[in-house]
Amino acid sequence: MTKQQANWSPYDNNGGSCVAIAGADYCVIAADTRMSTGYNILTRDYSKICKLADKCVMASSGFQADVRALQKQLAARHLIYQHQHNKQMSCPAMAQLLSNTLYYKRFFPYYAFNVLGGLDNEGKGCVFTYDAVGSYEKVGYSAQGSGSTLIMPVLDKQLKSPSPLLLPAQDAVTPLSEADAIDLVKTVFVAATERDIYTGDKVEIVVLNADGIRHEYMDLRKD
Repeated sequence: MTKQQANWSPYDNNGGSCVAIAGADYCVIAADTRMSTGYNILTRDYSKICKLADKCVMASSGFQADVRALQKQLAARHLIYQHQHNKQMSCPAMAQLLSNTLYYKRFFPYYAFNVLGGLDNEGKGCVFTYDAVGSYEKVGYSAQGSGSTLIMPVLDKQLKSPSPLLLPAQDAVTPLSEADAIDLVKTVFVAATERDIYTGDKVEIVVLNADGIRHEYMDLRKD
């Protein structure tokens, strides 16, 4: 009789896709609202976007229990920072905090793939993209999650950033207007939903600019 073994894992992948685009005076962050496990849809209305500060928003795919634990950790650290400095963290400072928080857990990582977007101290859009153990890069646009392999080629075609190896360094922000960036985000999510079973139901779009934060929603296919 063959010995059977139960393979338990502390991780799951709940799927979903996240996108962020930085512009001259805005940042667009978007994610779908489907949460799945295997071939089951757990909920069709789960927000993957978390506001970390007035000018900083994070979108996360991966294991949503780890994502929620990470969000709580960042909120606690940000509260301590506000008490000590009497101001909110800037987006680049929050980006470094997120990197440190992920790297601290590198031997038992948060199974979370994050993209952080917001406005820097000059009011310009900025996007930071991460792996699960805190390695990060400032970019003009990024995608994470189950649909990222479908979304990134489209963004590369439309927005290809200059090489980070160029000297003098080129600005990474995209040349698109805010309205065009929102339209592009909607287009890539419609395309990804056609081919990725873990992306769908609805896309939540968060726009940050000098006027503050606003939310938009668009329905995607439900199957």
